[in-house]
Amino acid sequence: MVSPGMMISDRYEIIDKAGSGGMADVYKAKCHRLNRYVAIKILKQEYSSDAKFVTKFRGEAQSVAGLSHPNIVNVYDVGDDDGLHYIVMELVEGITLKKFIEKKGKLEVKEAVGIGIQIAQGMEAAHDNHIIHRDIKPQNIIISKEGKVKVTDFGIAKAATSNTITSNAMGSVHYISPEQARGGYSDEKSDIYSLGVTMYEMLSGKVPFEGESTVTVALAHIHEEAVPLDRAEPGIPHSLSRIVQKCMQKKPDMRYMSAAALISDLKRSLAEPDGNYVMLAENSQDSSPTIMISDSELGDIKEAAKVMPDASPRREEQPDEDIIDPKLEKILKVCSAVVAVIIIVVILLIIGKVSGWWGKPSGKAEETPKPQVTNSSEPSSSSAAASLVKVPDIRNHSLEEAEKMLLDARLKYSLEAVKSEAEANMVTGQDPEPDEEVEEYTIVTIYYSQKEADIIIPKLENYSVDSAMTELEDNGLAVSGKTEVYSDTIEAGKVCGTEPVAGSAVKKGTAVTILVSKGPESKTTKVPNIVGKKVSVALNRLAERGLKGNTSNVSYINSDRYPEDVVVSQSVPRDTEVEVGTVIDYAVSLGPKVTATEEPDVTEEPTPEPPEPTDDISYTYKGSVTVSGNPFDFADDSGTVTLVLTQDGTKKTVWEGELGYDDFPRKFEVTGWSENNGTVTVFMDGVSTGNSYNVEFKKVRD
Repeated sequence: MVSPGMMISDRYEIIDKAGSGGMADVYKAKCHRLNRYVAIKILKQEYSSDAKFVTKFRGEAQSVAGLSHPNIVNVYDVGDDDGLHYIVMELVEGITLKKFIEKKGKLEVKEAVGIGIQIAQGMEAAHDNHIIHRDIKPQNIIISKEGKVKVTDFGIAKAATSNTITSNAMGSVHYISPEQARGGYSDEKSDIYSLGVTMYEMLSGKVPFEGESTVTVALAHIHEEAVPLDRAEPGIPHSLSRIVQKCMQKKPDMRYMSAAALISDLKRSLAEPDGNYVMLAENSQDSSPTIMISDSELGDIKEAAKVMPDASPRREEQPDEDIIDPKLEKILKVCSAVVAVIIIVVILLIIGKVSGWWGKPSGKAEETPKPQVTNSSEPSSSSAAASLVKVPDIRNHSLEEAEKMLLDARLKYSLEAVKSEAEANMVTGQDPEPDEEVEEYTIVTIYYSQKEADIIIPKLENYSVDSAMTELEDNGLAVSGKTEVYSDTIEAGKVCGTEPVAGSAVKKGTAVTILVSKGPESKTTKVPNIVGKKVSVALNRLAERGLKGNTSNVSYINSDRYPEDVVVSQSVPRDTEVEVGTVIDYAVSLGPKVTATEEPDVTEEPTPEPPEPTDDISYTYKGSVTVSGNPFDFADDSGTVTLVLTQDGTKKTVWEGELGYDDFPRKFEVTGWSENNGTVTVFMDGVSTGNSYNVEFKKVRD
């Protein structure tokens, strides 16, 4: 029995119990050897008595101990003492993301994106070291008192997948990826799916799939599409909705290929919230027909449901491992086979139509009618780049002055508090540097001084007055009153700012005045010119005047003058006086029109191969690929690994052999038949693992 005052391994003194999960209890402890406080996670008895589980758990935890990243809860030690198996971790004082969401209902867009980026950064560090979390969910994310986001429970997830109690699927079923729900192979992209679900919950306040049982929720992850966020929550930017949608694609190869790619788009979403840069695969929507389930298979699912815990929301202290019965795999294999046949038939039909097998294809594709928009008067300059502005020098200015200088220069800003001996709220640095030329509305990072005991005034735009007062009081600040001011961008009655400004570092108890919007000062405004501007810049220029761009009905046309993603025309000419709140239609360039080459007649003779060299010189096309995703789940697994190369539309096996868990990651040398790039797909015992890798080939003289 673990209790306060108990010493573990003559080193760790138990101070108090901090929490409890499904497999372990967590205690605050003091390490007497290094004189620091730590968190110590002790496995529950039913897991400690399973020797195989403990061995895998120790191995995984030891591998995670090599990770060191600001967004990962560091593992310091792994050990056992008189039957108690434990891991010692960094002690993070704070709140779980799950409780944070429950407290706020749902998070603001910037807040959710910032948290998502930090989670992804922790995942990226782990993935770079070939460590998959397998249980990303809000309960495993801790937000420290300083606002730092940390991912915990690395190392416990994989060990748990082998335990008979938790079956083949690890973690809460509400966040599990489709491949984990099937009990199949999981890799880095499984973590990306779970992060997508976590972001969905942050932004909407609810998980995408609910059900009466774990089986119902698991099947929803496999077969159903979540309602897009910008449809469920109209205030969520289109780009962010698409990012989450891409994370949650059913097929792993349709998701982000890496956490780094996800981070890049999340950062871009802050600068271009309404941009259309998130590409989703065309066949991402499941168009397969309904598969009829036999009575016996349906009985299997119902039988599995009887032994599964209810999927209703639970407190963090309760066990958090929902299980999914592996009998579902039988049903899924049948469904997969049927769908595979249908896909092959559809592909053949498409190839036949394009090639003219079913009749000669028309040379011109039908164009979709677009809403008519009127060209705005525009200078004859052929440059279509967005306007450039010079970044002002805001160093040594107060935070309030700096914010005004940037807004006057048509730039946005983000705040980064730094500990400094300078006077509080003085700008100590900036990025980009002064006098650098950047596009309008580029985000400039303001580095400003903060004292140790300072409190940061939160950003309260679009809050109700009551909610803003509660938020300020919760942060140890006083409310001195409210002042009504005009605002073109915030609706009347909502908070549009504070005095001192949001981000200011102040002492506890400082009085803050809440600024409440009276709406726009004038009922009308002049339409700005948005032609020749990038879409994100154009939308910001409209918002600056209290106008809106019609993002739900954008017209896309080819243009030789304007590059892709630049506005080519607007429905209301520049300088036209219109009512505040007017919605402006606009058209966006797709870039120059690409002239389609006529398809060759299928009856023509194939182009003859070039003659062989007259001398005796021969060449080989060499390439290499590193398989980083381990096709095996456990250290004692082994099997036949096959690499299949697809190049120039042709497939062939380029490597096959018996390998085991410890053989990965592994580099393979492969031979192709041209200098064109190819793709290598990994199979294990004849079944695709879902992992594909690009290969570049070089012509090598024999």
